[in-house]
Amino acid sequence: MGQSLLPIIALLPFLGALVPGLMIRAGRTACASFTAVPTILALVMLGILAPQVMQGEVIQAEIEWLPQLGLSVSFFLDGLGLMFAGMILGMGLLITLYARYYLSGDDPMGEFYTYLLLFQGAMLGIVISDNILLLLIFWELTSLTSFLLIGYWKHLPEGRQGARMALAVTGAGGLAMIGGMLILGDIAGSYNLTDILQQGEAIRASDWYIPALVLILIGAFAKSAQFPFHFWLPHAMAAPTPVSAYLHSATMVKAGVFLMARMWPVLAGTDAWFYIVATTGLITMVLGATIALFKDDLKALLAYSTVSHLGLLTMLLGFGTKLAAVVAVFHVLNHLTFKAALFMTAGIVDHEAHTRDIKRLGGLARLMPVTAALGIVTALSMAGIPLFNGFLSKEMMLEEAAHTVWAGSHYAVPVLATVGALLSVAYSFRFIAHVFLGPVRDDYPSKPHDPPFGMWAAPALLATLVVLIGIFPAFIAGPLVAVAGGAVIGGDLPYYGLKIWHGITPALFMSIVAVAGGAVLLATHRPLDRLWNAVPRPEAKVIFDWLVNGLTALSDRITTALHNGAISRYLAIFVTATLAMGYVAWTGGGLPAPTRPLLPVPIVVAVGWVLLAVATFAVVRMHRQRFQALVMIGIIGLMVSVGFVYLSAPDLALTQISVETVTIMLLLLALHFLPKETPCESSFARRARDGAIAVGAGVGVAALAYAFLLRDVSVISDFHLANSYTGGGGTNVVNVILVDFRGYDTYGEIIVLGIAGLTIFALMEALLNGPAARRLRNADYGRDRSRDRHPLLMVVATRAMMPIAVMVGIYIFLRGHNQPGGGFIAGLVISIALLMQYMASGFAWAQDRQKIEYHTMIGWGAVVAGLTGAGAWLFGKPFLTSAYGYIDLPLIEKFGLGSAFLFDLGVFLTVLGAVMLMLYSLSRIARFAGETVNVEPMDYDPSQRVEAAQTEGS
Repeated sequence: MGQSLLPIIALLPFLGALVPGLMIRAGRTACASFTAVPTILALVMLGILAPQVMQGEVIQAEIEWLPQLGLSVSFFLDGLGLMFAGMILGMGLLITLYARYYLSGDDPMGEFYTYLLLFQGAMLGIVISDNILLLLIFWELTSLTSFLLIGYWKHLPEGRQGARMALAVTGAGGLAMIGGMLILGDIAGSYNLTDILQQGEAIRASDWYIPALVLILIGAFAKSAQFPFHFWLPHAMAAPTPVSAYLHSATMVKAGVFLMARMWPVLAGTDAWFYIVATTGLITMVLGATIALFKDDLKALLAYSTVSHLGLLTMLLGFGTKLAAVVAVFHVLNHLTFKAALFMTAGIVDHEAHTRDIKRLGGLARLMPVTAALGIVTALSMAGIPLFNGFLSKEMMLEEAAHTVWAGSHYAVPVLATVGALLSVAYSFRFIAHVFLGPVRDDYPSKPHDPPFGMWAAPALLATLVVLIGIFPAFIAGPLVAVAGGAVIGGDLPYYGLKIWHGITPALFMSIVAVAGGAVLLATHRPLDRLWNAVPRPEAKVIFDWLVNGLTALSDRITTALHNGAISRYLAIFVTATLAMGYVAWTGGGLPAPTRPLLPVPIVVAVGWVLLAVATFAVVRMHRQRFQALVMIGIIGLMVSVGFVYLSAPDLALTQISVETVTIMLLLLALHFLPKETPCESSFARRARDGAIAVGAGVGVAALAYAFLLRDVSVISDFHLANSYTGGGGTNVVNVILVDFRGYDTYGEIIVLGIAGLTIFALMEALLNGPAARRLRNADYGRDRSRDRHPLLMVVATRAMMPIAVMVGIYIFLRGHNQPGGGFIAGLVISIALLMQYMASGFAWAQDRQKIEYHTMIGWGAVVAGLTGAGAWLFGKPFLTSAYGYIDLPLIEKFGLGSAFLFDLGVFLTVLGAVMLMLYSLSRIARFAGETVNVEPMDYDPSQRVEAAQTEGS
């Protein structure tokens, strides 16, 4: 059952995200209720799996994606995943309830709940993913969805800036983590976490351990706001309070802690881990607590306190001992309960008093007794006061710190940990005293009062857990902490006790010092606050903005230098870089000795090669004379076609000739509206540079081709030859490759061709409605125009050719699966026939006889080809797998018919529609420029002359 439930649990929030946008039409309560449904269902399923996990089992589920590359969508649920998944879903449910009453009627609630469920799904994916590549996808998805949540109040500049900052920092950290994870998977020989977690010794012994460790920790530190990445989290507090309570106390900021806990069995236990992780955590703990003490904004105080507690968790995991890891797990649970409740309490105060400024508050206990009770209980837990759950994990943390030696010092860690705890007590007491205690004021921005039950129900539940875990820790939290801690350390649990009294220990005295010192700091807060504001100090946001502005300016300079709009520069850079890499590969010594002798060169081939070279040189020499260059290009195309014929590639020859003909005809029409010559705008030095690059590229490609011709290489053509008939139902291997073996490539190519046709049409639309339209109207394109633009001879010839060309096209289309031909060539052949009609009698005359819109033709071609490919799914086959058989019709001999016929039909329609739409676009320019529109098939009709002569004679 677990194998089927895990993917459903991961998918439910994403499916649920489709609901709020619809249900908001039924009202806010209905929207919130239906938003809670997928979370409740996922919680129920998680509860079904929980007993197995609590017994020590690991539930796994795998869906193959690309098994040839070892890629799969795989999930697993152990104790750590169970605890975090329960936190994510449980808090998600409470936040859904809280947000229903917190958000105002002007806030788009459906949008909020959609973002919330998307984020919930991404977080769930992180904690239950088995494949690290899948985990990375969910990891980056949390950055994107948190960006939407933090910037939910789009009208607030600070909200938009906080969202950008969070995305920049966590997204950049995620990029570093991708590199570390790929290295880790390469060391372990697998990308599945369940396999990697068994390779601890091999990973720690690898030469790539340090690079992998550093890169992974950058990602974890950025996500969990560890120094020096701590600054983004407080600025994300511009988000609505439900977002802060969910992302920044229970989920997103815990993702980095989760990753460190998940990787603890394979990365911990080295000096590098201890000094990097423990030191970073300790610095963050003290720094965050110090800043929190002097913040006047309630949410800013709580934000920096979150940074401090995340540092505490990081420090515990960095100690590298099993007991410290278990304590970290316990504090994750405790921090969730009191910090989420505190954020919600701060939101209630802001919602009712219309301010979060501590200096404008005070005395709220008399006006908001319920809110005050919740805030005081949870703040005392944050301070680590006995009988509340924060006290238990704080004591255990101090005990671990007391026995930790850093760089030979027995006092550095204990003293700094005590300082961090002391500051935590101070800002917690300040939260209580300066917000809820003291006299009632008469200058509140709004008259404070307790909110409706729906708003304080969620923090009340969390405050209840704070007390229950604080009094009955072993009973309430013990089993979950044990199973989650066991999953972190990957072995037997150390001895520990979740209890209020641990005896007279160093931690007891450190705790007493922390509480007493915190009370002293609270009493002296006012002068300390003046001193804090007077002392200059670096601001992380200022530094971040300076770095961003500097990088932006540097990027602008590089972009301006490289991307100046000149395609010649782009090509020069690209080709030069390609040549450099090719040279490195060529001189790397990996080229084997030749294995094939040179073949004799027939005189005809030599002459053809010389003509091809001369034509190519002529294009370069005459490229400024556009018409002559186009003629030379046509000659080159025909010579290439002859080469294909000589090498027994009739399909390629037919395609080349057809493409060349259509291209030349369209370009000739386009040249009508362009200057005859291209002006010389490049200096001699630039032309010399470009020539040298071009010669180097040509020599490089020629050398590569020559090297391959002289050596035996393994090719896939043998497979195609052997399976063309049995696998694709056709004897024309080239066509079977196009419509079956590599049908997906062909499908992509016709989509691109259709897009090209539509894009040209759109560009012409913009051109004819833009500034260039005036120049078109004033241009005289008819100064050299023939008075007989539609001659009788051409009209008669094209009329006679039309049915023949159509029949040839149909014949080529039908025979393509077994003989040279196919939909692409057929589409080009009929396009040429239609082009000739347009050229003979003019566009207007021919267009009046057109029955199908070219846009529609392109669309139908893409749809027919796509549906043909998708039809294979109905029979359990991969996309575009061909089906074929034999049909025996009366009066017609038995013949083969395959589904590739329909796919080729789609190719035919798309090619024909795209070519004709391009012609239509060019004709619009001609008509806009003032060309006459003909209504007769020819300019001079002999029959009309005869009739006129007879009339005059009579």
